[in-house]
Amino acid sequence: MTATLMDGQTLARTLLDQTAERAAAFARTHGRRPCLATVLVGDDPASHTYVRMKVNRCAAVGIESRRVDLPASTSTDELVTVLRELSADRAVDGILLQHPVPGHVDERAAFEAIAAEKDVDGVTGASFAATAFGERGFVSCTPGGIMRLLDAYDVPLRGRRAVVVGRSAILGKPAGMLLLARDATVTYCHSRTVDLASHVAEADVVVAAAGVPELVRGEWIKPGAVVVDAGYNPGNVGDVEFTAAAARASLITPVPGGVGPMTIATLLAQTVDAAELHA
Repeated sequence: MTATLMDGQTLARTLLDQTAERAAAFARTHGRRPCLATVLVGDDPASHTYVRMKVNRCAAVGIESRRVDLPASTSTDELVTVLRELSADRAVDGILLQHPVPGHVDERAAFEAIAAEKDVDGVTGASFAATAFGERGFVSCTPGGIMRLLDAYDVPLRGRRAVVVGRSAILGKPAGMLLLARDATVTYCHSRTVDLASHVAEADVVVAAAGVPELVRGEWIKPGAVVVDAGYNPGNVGDVEFTAAAARASLITPVPGGVGPMTIATLLAQTVDAAELHA
């Protein structure tokens, strides 16, 4: 068996085209464009690249981007103040705090300073609670992008066994909640799970999100399973041993070109959602 690639780039382009149409309609109706504020603390080159990419994507779909760059010496209190000011600014529809932040900053305190109605990246406790309880709110963007991919490829979830490898607050945990909401039977695993291979081998859907290169071995994959690799490690390596897994899976996401493009596209779609809710 050779897996079909789940093409996140093509699906993301479709979502971005739809978002551009919605942003233009919003601008015509309300006399302003939807606005996303991006906050970056410090000088990490990768973070600067990610923010620049998001700013460029905003411009491409007609979303106004307000970039706020803060020095690496910024304290937690100073960052919280900036995020609260943006939350109170009626001209700002969505707020993205680029993470990770410098080690001396309390990242969770910073996230919680973002108003829930502007948390288009889905990083606050309120957003996670909304996801878990099936209430209206913004989903964490990578899990949201994963669900869009699964839907685009008509992956059945009801009654299926899904294994999420990873437990981060903004990826693994919300991904499991979204799968559970679709009636999948969800098992959370991680890098310290005893006999991880046996859990993965039972999965109809595997979501790898542990941030460990090739943690999920190809021979563990159940024949015909769907494999979503949300990891991205140096050298364009995901959390799944790709070649061996692709020989057993029915569908698999490439790295890069799978989950990554869907994350940014979901962020921008949710920014327009927020603008429409604020209007």
